[in-house]
Order: sequence, then structure tokens, then C-alpha cells
Amino acid sequence: MQDAYIYDAIRTPRGKGRKDGSLHEVTSARLSAVTLDELATRNGLEGHAVEDVIWGNATQVAEQGGCLARTAVLASKLHESIPGLSINRFCASGMEAVNLAANQIRGGAGDGYIAGGVECMSRVPMGSDGAAIAVDPSIAMETYFVPQGISADIIATEYGFSRDDVDAYAVESQKRAAAAWEDKRFDRSVFTVRDINGLPILDHDEYIRPGTDMQSLGGLKPAFKEQGETMPGFDQIALMKYPHLEAVNHVHTAGNSSGIVDGAAGVLLGSKAFGEKWGLKPRARIRATAKIGNDPTIMLIGPVPATNKILTESGMGIGDIDLFEVNEAFSSVVLRFMQAFDVDHGKVNVNGGAIAMGHPLGASGAIIIGTLLDEMERADKEVGLATLCVASGMGAATIIERV
Repeated sequence: MQDAYIYDAIRTPRGKGRKDGSLHEVTSARLSAVTLDELATRNGLEGHAVEDVIWGNATQVAEQGGCLARTAVLASKLHESIPGLSINRFCASGMEAVNLAANQIRGGAGDGYIAGGVECMSRVPMGSDGAAIAVDPSIAMETYFVPQGISADIIATEYGFSRDDVDAYAVESQKRAAAAWEDKRFDRSVFTVRDINGLPILDHDEYIRPGTDMQSLGGLKPAFKEQGETMPGFDQIALMKYPHLEAVNHVHTAGNSSGIVDGAAGVLLGSKAFGEKWGLKPRARIRATAKIGNDPTIMLIGPVPATNKILTESGMGIGDIDLFEVNEAFSSVVLRFMQAFDVDHGKVNVNGGAIAMGHPLGASGAIIIGTLLDEMERADKEVGLATLCVASGMGAATIIERV
């Protein structure tokens, strides 16, 4: 098989996922299209430059429905001969798009791809697709379905993370994100979103709250306690499956959970021949990819089995990884990852993550791959691993190596 290389990785700033967020007036197709245009312009791509555009998003309804990838191509300046494929692996959609493109290249099915994803959470609310896993009793009851926030609290309960633990992690995420922006560490990958007149709409992640401290977080109420204990009482469902817990400790709040935001991200991948054709220098090689299913009730535990799988299949050990990006869906997800692999926090999410900057579901997988690559270059590291937890009990991972 031929190698698949990353030639570029970019993203939009992340806007608050509310009606007063800066990107609220920008549609999902438009945000995707400007990302595709930015990649094409930066890398001098013309005509039928890539085999396909593979684009992920988690809530595939309304303006994010249909084949959004093809819509985005037609809304962009890319040539109409380039097709589009929309995929959905919930929070890992952007990563799965990259992994699928890389494996297509490795298998000889085309020399170049654009992959990534989008989520406009202010315009298409999470859960508005009415997914069967949550609303069909014949499935939800059999799988002991609980919402993701309850799952995060189950992880904290099962693995012994206190309210102070999850709050302290969130404070550190905010500090790291603010420091990274101050140090201009995202300058290579973040581009300004502009309106049709070329005027700037957003040029920075607007969700960050750099003044966050333990005191301010300590004043927040647990976000999932009511739906767990009273209405509709998901704790009882969890305890039916995990009776040894006796009770669920509700420690997650809006302050130590990922932010609801709008955003998009894209990665340009290709073979060696693709780079030579367009005069591009590869930045990294996709060394391995993995995906796995896990217990759907404690669903957000996926980064641990996904990492075990990718390391085993690639013949590597945890010590072979220099840097990690673990999507910050909730504090307990990353705390469990570091606990499971005994990884120092100094190697994990060194520039903050989704707790500070937000989690635009379908884009996040592509975002953390780009963030990982930028930091590997800045810190002169060789090998990095990106991984995410996924709704309904899945995990995904990607290992990249600088070239």
C-alpha cells in the first residue's frame, strides 16, 4: 500500500452555538464551502484536483441533511466534477472522514482527498434529528440508553473522579487555550470567516473564558442531576446495569463539559504523487487508524479501547506516542484516558480543548488532528495520537507521524 500524507489542515474559529453567536447567520453549507475554498486557495488546487470530498456532521437534518458534502462542493469554488460523501459517526465524524480518505489513498482509490466536517449547533440543535437510539423504546430500553451527560457522570463515579477533579481539569483547559491563543499557536490553521463582502465575521474562538477558576466553577449546579434523579430518572436505568455503583455522583456542569459551538475543519490528504503534482510538501503521514464499539451506557469511554486497538494493530506502545489530543467532551473522559494509560497531563491537550473552545460535533475530529499536527511541529515531536469518544458507545483514533 502507498502512504497517505497530510498536506494541510485548517479550521474556522469556533463561534458560540447560540443565536447571538458570531457564526449563527452562516449556514452549514456556507461554513463548509469557505473551508473548502480556503484549502484550495492555500494549496493552489484547480480543476478535478481531488478524488472526493468526505465531510462529516452529526445531526444530519434540515440544512445539514441530504448529502451536505456535495452541497458544500457546489457552494464552493471547487470544480463540479468533484463529488461529495457525507458521513456520520457522531462526534468522530470529522476524524472518520480523514481516516476514510487516508485509507482510500493507501488502497489506491484516488491520490488526493479533502476530508473534515462541520456542525452549526446554533442553527441545527443537537438531537433535533430524533435519533432512534434515544427515542425508540425497543432500542433504548434494550441498550440501557442514558444521555451523554449521565454517561460522563457514570465514568466519574466508576473511576473515582470528584467534583474538584473535573473542575480542576476544566480550569486547566481554559488556561491552556487562552495561553495558546496569546502565543498565536493556532495562526497556521485558523482562518477568518468573512461575509460575502469580504468583511470579517469571526477570527478567534469566542467561547473561551480565560478568567475561569475553581471558585467560579464551584458555584455551578450539576447539569445532569435533575434528569438523572427526578425527571426522567436516568440514574435508575444506569444502576440497573451497574448495581455496584449504588448511586451516580453528578459532578459535571456547563463549566466542565464541552461547549456548544459552530465550526468547520478540513484536511488535505494525498499520496506522494499528489504532492509532487501540486508542488506540495507533506507535513505528516497517517500511520494508523482505528474505530471500535463499546458499552453504549457508559458510552464515552471509547478513547481507551480505541487507543488499545490502534496501538496493538500498529505494533506500538503508549510510550511511543509523544503527544495526545483527547477530545474534551467532558472532563471525566480525558481524566479516565490519562488514568488508564498513566499518561502525564503535560502530553495531553497541551493547548486546551473543547471544554474551553467548544465541540462542533462533526468537525471536532478533524480539528484535533490539525491541532495535534500544529503542536507536533511547534514542539518538534515526531508521533501523535488523536482520539474521541462517540455517542452510543464508540471510539475512534488516528496516529500521525511527521515526515
